[in-house]
Amino acid sequence: MVIQSHAGRLDWLIPVRIGRMISSPYAFLRGAANVHADDFARLPATGISPVVCGDAHLGNFGFYASPERDLVFDLNDFDEAHPGAWEWDLRRLTTSVWVAGRQNGSPESSCGEAVARCVHEYQLQIAALAEQPLLARSYERLDVDRMLRTAPRSGLRVEIEESARRARKRTSDRALPRLTEERAGVRRIVEEPPLITRPEPAEAEQLAEALDDYLETLPPHWARVVGGYRLVDIAHRVVGVGSVGLRAWVALCEGSNADDVLFLQLKQARRSVVAPFVHGDSAWHAHQGQRVVEYQHALQTVSDPLLGWTTAGSFQYYVRQYRDMKGAITVDGIDAAALIDYAGTCGYLLAKGHARTSGASMIAGYLGGGRKAEEAFCRFARSYADQTERDHAELVRAVRHGVLHAEIGM
Repeated sequence: MVIQSHAGRLDWLIPVRIGRMISSPYAFLRGAANVHADDFARLPATGISPVVCGDAHLGNFGFYASPERDLVFDLNDFDEAHPGAWEWDLRRLTTSVWVAGRQNGSPESSCGEAVARCVHEYQLQIAALAEQPLLARSYERLDVDRMLRTAPRSGLRVEIEESARRARKRTSDRALPRLTEERAGVRRIVEEPPLITRPEPAEAEQLAEALDDYLETLPPHWARVVGGYRLVDIAHRVVGVGSVGLRAWVALCEGSNADDVLFLQLKQARRSVVAPFVHGDSAWHAHQGQRVVEYQHALQTVSDPLLGWTTAGSFQYYVRQYRDMKGAITVDGIDAAALIDYAGTCGYLLAKGHARTSGASMIAGYLGGGRKAEEAFCRFARSYADQTERDHAELVRAVRHGVLHAEIGM
């Protein structure tokens, strides 16, 4: 299934993707959304299908700037977002909690406590929002100040403070010296093959035209603002684990002067891994970039105001700001107590996202108020963490036997 997921990717980046996936079971999990979707589709389901993330794991929650420039924390990856079974998101999230806990050396009892906290917070939040008017659910949000007020004085609080501090520094103007260099008075993105490479002239022209088309997908005010910038340079920049090998372009744009810069990312959008298991998908989503944008708006309380979509040649993209105070909680190395608290935060946010679309009252009624859901997801997460480790070991063996090539440390 990993090999199948490489169809249509840039061949020369597949070894980089494999190298990242074999680095640990948790890294494998990050790149194995299609494996999980195929497994979960074979399991019993309630038939309640809100819009789901499709790739819900601990690393896909993070900080970003609201249009008002507040730092908020929410789900932040929607490449696989799609109407689907809510259980799939919670299964993937709780499995990632158990796998991350093991990787950090937490005892099994602490991994179980973290999963139970995740499910408990999901259960409480989905029940609370089910009682709210539909419009009220759309206003529920979690900003960094609220996170700090409610976070216990543990390792998680320290990590929130550090991660928020780093996120506030991740802006286009601060990235300019690190990502670019000046040549003959003109700014250019620094190349770093194979991770940062420049397109051929014909492809660069195609991408420039695609950015013009992207403006038509923005609200009028933001289209006028972004339309005031001019494209200076564009380069391909490898991102993430699961996305490695898909086309991901970074565009450097300049406004009223050389210090007025904007980085935009054009990220290739393909059919969601959830889609093959959902009846009628082919009639819903003619443009996969539009799918990502619309479902991001559905799942997030506030979103990047520059979200849009476009097409370049035969490839569909969604477009967003590349540097806009984005950041994440570092899962590697956090202690058991911090993992328990963080898992609860992620469970709460996942419920918030699901409740914004449909089915909140049915999910709440199904889960009830007891501990059966916690116990069931704990049993599942532990078992599927075992399966994830076996799958990771199988991928490592495939590399060792030459079935797949891996570039390590990239």
